[in-house]
Amino acid sequence: MILNLPFAALRAFEAVARHGSFSDAADELGVGQSAVSQHVKALEEWLGHDLITRGPKRSLPTRNGARLALSIAEGLGQISEVCEDIRDKRRDDKTIVISCHPGFAFIWLFPRLMSFDRAHPDFAISITTDTGLRGVARAEADIAIRYGTGDFTGYAVVPLMQETLSPVCAPRLLTGAKPLRNISDLAFHTQIRDEFAPTTTELPTWEYWARETGHSLPTPARIRSFGQSNMVVQSAIQGDGVAMGRSPLVMDALRDGRLIQPFPQTVASPLNYWLVYPEDQRRAHKIALFLNWITTEAKMQDRQHVHLETATRSD
Repeated sequence: MILNLPFAALRAFEAVARHGSFSDAADELGVGQSAVSQHVKALEEWLGHDLITRGPKRSLPTRNGARLALSIAEGLGQISEVCEDIRDKRRDDKTIVISCHPGFAFIWLFPRLMSFDRAHPDFAISITTDTGLRGVARAEADIAIRYGTGDFTGYAVVPLMQETLSPVCAPRLLTGAKPLRNISDLAFHTQIRDEFAPTTTELPTWEYWARETGHSLPTPARIRSFGQSNMVVQSAIQGDGVAMGRSPLVMDALRDGRLIQPFPQTVASPLNYWLVYPEDQRRAHKIALFLNWITTEAKMQDRQHVHLETATRSD
C-alpha cells in the first residue's frame, strides 16, 4: 500500500533542505516564502518530527530531515529519468543528440559538422553542452564526447583523440617589445590559464608541462584565467598572452597560422577525449554511424598534427 503522501509539501521540504534557505526554495518553486514555510510545517506536523532547524542565515535539515531529503531527491530523480525516457521515445531516429563540453563543441566539433551533413544528409546533429563530469543518460543525449581518463563505469567507452601539450601564442609575440624566444622570456608575458578542471587527477596545466619537460617556469608578468577552453584559445589568438595549447583545440589555429608554438617541447597530456554512450546502445545504427564519422575525423587530425610537428622540427 502507498501512503496518501503530501507531495507538494515533500517537494517544498526537499528544496529547503537542498538550498538551506526558505527564500531560495521559494524562488525555485515559483511560490511565496510563506507558502514554502507552511508546507514544511504541515509536513513536520504530519510526521510528528522536526525536519528543519531554522537559523538566521541558513536552515539545515535535522538527522531525520536529512534522511527524508535524500530519499525524496532520489525518488524524484528516478521519476524524472523515467519521464525523460518516455519523452525520449518520441525523438526522431534521424536525429543524433551529442553531449560535450562547450569549448570542444565551439572549437572542434562545430567546424566539422558540415562534413557530417554532406556524408549523411538524412541525419541531423543536435548539440547539448555540459561540464562532462559523468557519462550520459539516454534521456539527455545519444552519445557523449568526454574529456578525462576514460573511467566511465557502466558505459561503453571508445577512445577518440589523444592530447599533447605545448605553449602557444600569436605570431606577433615573437617580434614584439619583449620577443618570446626562450622559456625565460615568459616572465615578460601574460600566462593564460584554463581553469576548467574535469577530474581530480593530474591536469594538463602549465606546471605539468614544465615538470614533464624538465623546465622551471618564471613568474609571468600577469595571469589571466578563463573557465572555458574556447576563451583560452581565443585570448591567445588575440595576442593577449601565452596559453598551454591542448592539441585538439589549437590544431586548426596552428595550421592556418593564427597560433604558433614558440618552443619545441611537447608532452603527452594526462587527459584525452573519449566517446561515451549507454551499453545498451552498442548496436544502434545512428550510434555506429556517428562513431565511424567522428573517429575518421579524429584520425585525420592526428595525421595533420604529425605532419605539422614534423614541419615545425624541420624549420
